[in-house]
Amino acid sequence: MREALFVKRNTDKWRDIEQNPTNDPDELTDRFVELTDDLSYARTFYPDSNVTRYLNGLTGQIHRNLMQNRRDERGRFITFWQYELPLLFQQSHRMLALSAGIFLVACILGWVSASHDNTFVRLILGDQYVNMTLENIKKGDPLGVYDSSDQASMFVQITLNNIYVAFRTFVFGLFASFGTMAMLFYNGVMLGSFQYFFYERGLLLDSVLKIWIHGTLEISAIVIAGCAGLTVGNSLLFPGTYSRLESFKKGIKQGLKIAIGLVPIFITAGFLESFITRMTLPPVVSGSIILLSAAFIGWYFIFYPIQLNRKRQP
Repeated sequence: MREALFVKRNTDKWRDIEQNPTNDPDELTDRFVELTDDLSYARTFYPDSNVTRYLNGLTGQIHRNLMQNRRDERGRFITFWQYELPLLFQQSHRMLALSAGIFLVACILGWVSASHDNTFVRLILGDQYVNMTLENIKKGDPLGVYDSSDQASMFVQITLNNIYVAFRTFVFGLFASFGTMAMLFYNGVMLGSFQYFFYERGLLLDSVLKIWIHGTLEISAIVIAGCAGLTVGNSLLFPGTYSRLESFKKGIKQGLKIAIGLVPIFITAGFLESFITRMTLPPVVSGSIILLSAAFIGWYFIFYPIQLNRKRQP
């Protein structure tokens, strides 16, 4: 191939690489592979040409960027939690509000339904759980279910189940958000009917101070998982200026990062449920744990992302 034709065929690609830098590791790798192929060809057929020297310099620049990016990856874990996830989540606050709204409406419907139909709680929670709880109430330990299992095995089972529920809520967003909304609705109705069950027996405060020790993080995380699923569904339904496929890929990436960010919260909630909830704590201690958990959720997922985004504004 003549040198002029080789240059003509690749000029646009080289110019794009030079004028549109990126820090994406995958993109950098692809560019480096393409440039090294071009450089090898040029060194073989045009060893003393200007285009060979140009490609050598451009390839060296991409290589330095690639190495620099790899060094930055060592702090990737900290950067993800400190900056990337909060900034990403700030873009999804509207979906969070929608997710919380669906869940709250479902809770109210569950409460109202349980108050008007004596069989509703059994339909939602199951006869076995209701009968066991009624038996525990007779024994004077209405929430004795938390004392019935080994702590370590209970921690593993609860944590894995919660993570499974959250990721299922996220994945169901693939069905144009309707699957995620259904999951939020079901869990909300379950919570509403569950709390009414204890309210009806004069045990609402006792149940709140006991269950919400872990439930504050657990329920918040399910709502946030709903936000992740709605983000995916919204990207499919409303692509905006992107093509539907590009918008969908972007939504999947954003929603998945949010879902992954919930794993430590579910681990903490599982620990609290397995080791702390079963303990008989003074109301002030239980209330403090609940308030601290709620404050963390509000700060990290709402106020900190807003504050961080404002600092980035020019």
